[in-house]
Amino acid sequence: MADDLEVSWAEYHRKVEQLARIVRDSRIAPEQIICIAKGGLRVGDILARIFKLPLAILAAEAYTDRNDPRAPNRVVIAESLTSTRQPLGSRILLVDDLVDRGGTMQEAVAWLRRRAVTPPAEVWTAVIWYKRRSIFAPDFWVEVIEGDEPPWIVQPFERYEHLRPEDL
Repeated sequence: MADDLEVSWAEYHRKVEQLARIVRDSRIAPEQIICIAKGGLRVGDILARIFKLPLAILAAEAYTDRNDPRAPNRVVIAESLTSTRQPLGSRILLVDDLVDRGGTMQEAVAWLRRRAVTPPAEVWTAVIWYKRRSIFAPDFWVEVIEGDEPPWIVQPFERYEHLRPEDL
């Protein structure tokens, strides 16, 4: 297995800004940004501020089979989308921090097409990191990571995963 890829806050923010430039240069015209929570919250927030677009949140979690880490993740998506604007725009930019195995992004796109009150005409996907082994290829990414066993990306907010209130 490859060494972990550690990312600082400064590098993280530079990569989100780079993603914004990539999306801008593509000349797509989304009307709405939807982020996949939790990892995509920061990406979605920053992009929504840069593009001056409304932000909606779709909560999702991927669970791995602890007995078989190579097995596909089981993805659970929230029953509803959180948004202050209804209906959603017909052109959506769906964002997350990364596409690892691809199940979450694939399920989120399918959810939007199936469950949105007004299904979007177009859905584009954008991430910071795209692990090529994924079953889903995003439309836009900053960094592609090759290999069957790519590194774990240690993002700057991950320290909070192991922190408890009494540790503060």
